[in-house]
Amino acid sequence: MPDFIAAIDQGTTSTRCIVFDRSGSIAGLSQREHAQHTPRPGWVEHDPLEIWDKTQDVVRRALAEAGLRTTDLAAVGVTNQRETTVIWDRRTGKPLHRALVWQDTRTAELCAALAQEGGQDRFRARTGLPLATYFSGPKIRWLLEHVPEVRAAAHDGHALFGNIDSWLIWNLTGGPRGGVHVTDVSNASRTLLMDLGRLAWDGQLLEAMRVPAELLPAIRSSSEIYGEGQGVLQGVPVAGDLGDQQAALFGQTCFSPGEAKNTYGTGCFLLLNTGTEPTVSRKGLLTTVGYRLGEAPAVYCLEGSIAVAGALVQWLRDNLHMIERAADIEELAASVSDNGGVYLVPAFSGLFAPYWRADARGVIVGLTRYAERGHLARAALESTAYQVSDVVEAMREDCGVSLTSLRVDGGMVANQMLMQFQADVLQVPVIRPVVAETTALGAAYAAGLAVGFWRGLDELRANWKADRTWQPGLALKERDRLLAWWKKAVTRSFDWTTEPV
Repeated sequence: MPDFIAAIDQGTTSTRCIVFDRSGSIAGLSQREHAQHTPRPGWVEHDPLEIWDKTQDVVRRALAEAGLRTTDLAAVGVTNQRETTVIWDRRTGKPLHRALVWQDTRTAELCAALAQEGGQDRFRARTGLPLATYFSGPKIRWLLEHVPEVRAAAHDGHALFGNIDSWLIWNLTGGPRGGVHVTDVSNASRTLLMDLGRLAWDGQLLEAMRVPAELLPAIRSSSEIYGEGQGVLQGVPVAGDLGDQQAALFGQTCFSPGEAKNTYGTGCFLLLNTGTEPTVSRKGLLTTVGYRLGEAPAVYCLEGSIAVAGALVQWLRDNLHMIERAADIEELAASVSDNGGVYLVPAFSGLFAPYWRADARGVIVGLTRYAERGHLARAALESTAYQVSDVVEAMREDCGVSLTSLRVDGGMVANQMLMQFQADVLQVPVIRPVVAETTALGAAYAAGLAVGFWRGLDELRANWKADRTWQPGLALKERDRLLAWWKKAVTRSFDWTTEPV
């Protein structure tokens, strides 16, 4: 068998291909950013063809960096930004509209209308999800209702829907010339269209959302051979598929109930493994499928989704021009000894877990003449840690599990001030692994298990090694004081608007 596995990691701002060896070490990597289109306030779109072109390019570049050919790959796995919605023509392979990104809020009116019967939790018992602009189902309906090309293609039976995983797998396996139209259980669980217990599209949900079943991909496990690669990955089995946050959970080897990871990226996503039975949240968390390996029972998670984390640092850089590079935020925040009483709640498009307040908007509170740039930078970093603390508190109340440690990954884990403050606020150790690219690693692991590249979960656990651990060092009384002010700041963001954006 070949000695390497490839993973395509298609994220919100960029696409990467990473080649791993049997130890889970990186042999080759390439990454390219793609454009963010914001035609109106609250609208966020991507060009699916640009993403596909850059996917092919990073695959070629990663193989070249590793000095490998496609024949050196045992399989490829795919992981993706979840909920981002693509509809394309099966005959031509051309998208019928730009992709609607998970951050896009144009479906706010639709979600409010659907919630008039049964409230925001109308479908939660069946899907594990609240009615929110976040998910794919309302985005599909919006495209059907507002884009004539989508509506006509759906009527004629030529339209296909997918999150980005389905779009990439379809193209990787041939596109219009026999491409496989599939998704995995983790991505399907983010649509508001799948029955969480049956792991199948639900007719009543489809009817309520007015989505034709013919558009939808077949739901498969996260680890099996879906088809054979064509073109840039000619002959390579396409054998793993996981939403990006579930892939990070898998790459962090959180295979046992009670194990959790947090990914610090554009947003922030904390997943807790709850085992083979779904746990319905009473505290504003999402119940989602973590993964399913072949014919084994699915593993479920509770998830706390935070819309704005790294995106807040980008906002300080690009909109306020406070820093030149995202990494500069740490030095600026370290120029002051504390936050100076300043709190920043980044509810740019409402608040996700555990509040789910579409009416919230971003606020900066506690400003005095004493406050300066450093305090604002520190408040921005601290806001991420506070939001994570809110999610952890909700998880503890939902299932009675108290974290003993938190495994972390994503771009922001390079920020040592943030990681230390996160440990202080949670009062548990925060652990960063040696291989920080856990999202891509999880997709590689899923693909490798499907083709026998790795023998089982114990082998994957043996690959995981800690790189750095941050121990809590803040007095509990001071932690509680800071959190109380944070929670007060959050309430100031509520009821700001009734207008969808």
